[in-house]
Amino acid sequence: MKIRPAAIAALTLTALLALTGCAGNTGSGDGMEGMDHGGSSSAPADTADANDADIMFASMMKEHHAQAIEMSDVLLSKDGVDERVVALAEEIKAAQEPEIQKMDQWLEDWGAEMDSMEGMDHGDGMMSEEDMQALEDATGPDAGRLFLEQMIQHHEGAVDMAQEEVDNGQNSDAVALAETIIDAQTEEIATMKEILATL
Repeated sequence: MKIRPAAIAALTLTALLALTGCAGNTGSGDGMEGMDHGGSSSAPADTADANDADIMFASMMKEHHAQAIEMSDVLLSKDGVDERVVALAEEIKAAQEPEIQKMDQWLEDWGAEMDSMEGMDHGDGMMSEEDMQALEDATGPDAGRLFLEQMIQHHEGAVDMAQEEVDNGQNSDAVALAETIIDAQTEEIATMKEILATL
C-alpha cells in the first residue's frame, strides 16, 4: 500500500500553510494587505538562506531522528537480541544524534524554531504509541525482528522526507544533509532486510 507520498504531500501542504506567515518573502506586498512587514522585521537576515522546504525538513527530520534514537534505546535495553541488530541500533544513534544537534542549530540560526511536529505518524514512517509499546513489550529475538521491521518502515519515511528536501530545498547545507540521509538510510534498509531474512 503506497500511501506514503500522498500522505507526505498532505502533511507538507498543511505545514507549509502554517509556515506561510513566517516566510516574509513577498516583494512588493501586493495582495498582502493587513500584514505588517515594517522595517523592523523580527526574522534575522539568515532566514533568507532557508526556504519553507528547508525549515520543514529540519523541523520534521529532527523529530523523526529523535524517535529512531528512542527505538534504538529500547532495543539496546534488551537481552538476547542478535548482535547484528544491536550494532545497527548503536550505529543509528551515533549517526542521528549529531544530525539532530545540527538541525536544531540551523533552525535557531534561521529564526525558525518550531514546536515538535505532533501528528507526524501519517505516512512518514513514524511509529504510533501502540507500535512503540509493542517494541517495549517484545523480548529477545522477537524484539530484534520487530525493531528491524519498524526501522525499515521508519527509514523509508525518512528517505521520502529527505528526497522532498533535495527536490525543493534552498539551503545548501540542508540539501547536503538530506542527500547523506538518503544514501545512508537506503544502505541501512538493505542491511536490515538482509538481517531480517536470516532471523
